Amino acid sequence: MMILAPRRNTVGVMVGDIQVGGGAPVVVQSMTNTETSDVIGTADQIIALANAGSELVRITVNTDEAAAAVPEIRMRVRDAGITAPIIGDFHFNGHKLLTDHPDCAAALDKYRINPGNVGRGSKRDIQFSTICKVAVDHNKPVRIGVNVGSLNQELVMRKMQENTDRDLGLDSEDIINECMVISALQSTDLALENGLRHDQIIISCKSSTPLHLIQVYRDLSSKTDQPLHLGLTEAGMGIKGVAWSASALGVLLSEGIGDTIRVSLTPRPGGDRCEEVYAACEMLQSLGLRSFAPSITACPGCGRTTSTVFQELAEQTQAYVRDKMPEWKQKYHGFEDLKLAVMGCVVNGPGESKAANIGISLPGTGESPSCPVYVDGQKYKTLTGAPDQLANEFRQIIDEYVETKYAHAAVPELAVK
Repeated sequence: MMILAPRRNTVGVMVGDIQVGGGAPVVVQSMTNTETSDVIGTADQIIALANAGSELVRITVNTDEAAAAVPEIRMRVRDAGITAPIIGDFHFNGHKLLTDHPDCAAALDKYRINPGNVGRGSKRDIQFSTICKVAVDHNKPVRIGVNVGSLNQELVMRKMQENTDRDLGLDSEDIINECMVISALQSTDLALENGLRHDQIIISCKSSTPLHLIQVYRDLSSKTDQPLHLGLTEAGMGIKGVAWSASALGVLLSEGIGDTIRVSLTPRPGGDRCEEVYAACEMLQSLGLRSFAPSITACPGCGRTTSTVFQELAEQTQAYVRDKMPEWKQKYHGFEDLKLAVMGCVVNGPGESKAANIGISLPGTGESPSCPVYVDGQKYKTLTGAPDQLANEFRQIIDEYVETKYAHAAVPELAVK
């Protein structure tokens, strides 16, 4: 039974060697928060984001120094074996930076243009067109990225006046949503007039409110077959940012809308920028749209699980799998579909463990101090011992399973004990 709506038919756009739209899997992207003029810091963060699962990485290009740094950043990233396309994010002065720094224009894999702040009045179309012509000259795709916070105010005021004059009865939010779609479509037409092909244009219309985002993208998707990039423009920090992003993007993705996504989390001071990538990957994996990494089922805990051993083992297993991902990607195929379970008591522990490829059921409060391990639904062995010993043995079982199953087509033949 089909639960998700069929994916919307869109034009395929090649960004480097990654296809966006045209039936390709939904692509995960992220953005650095380093000063782009810091070549080493920016290259290192691109590498980290790509290793975390980001398939496209965007960088700010806002100064001459940033533009001049782009070729060396690309070289360092490619020398590290990372092939993720690098996207330049341009506002206000992108037309000048791209023309003054042709090596930057050549090194980037795509340009992001915000039509709301590319220029004012008569300069807007001229400067927007300049960027499009650079993209044509270098055979680069663009993303026309409309943001509610930098929407063309001349367009907004004109539509507001029209609403008053014609007594249309629209509220300000409806008018702003309409203006976002109009801006995206008019900018797409202008890009085409300047020589860009249909298969070189991606569109986004971002706001910071889930319900508005859903409304805008439903409208936009009914009016264009260009591939769409989804994301709340300022999702926020931590749980709030993840929840708000999931509520909006989950609805749209379930309706078949969206070809690439970003979860724009505000990082904690000193926090891990890769968290936004993990969130995006988990979102797509939860809907069955992509498989990025083995999934780990763990119970939430209750009065039966007063020990923290199962929580610690679940956390250690998650970290272990994440650390092993770069190695596994080089050696194995299909391991992303691996399902693990770390359960905390006898209530659901054995059942969930049997349902996973590999599962362990730890004892709850007052239960026998033994930990049955199940492999593909069959009891494999029983582990006992200190927490560190349990963790080491469970990791060994995972390693053996991955090496046996995913290096070959056959299911691993682990002897049942």
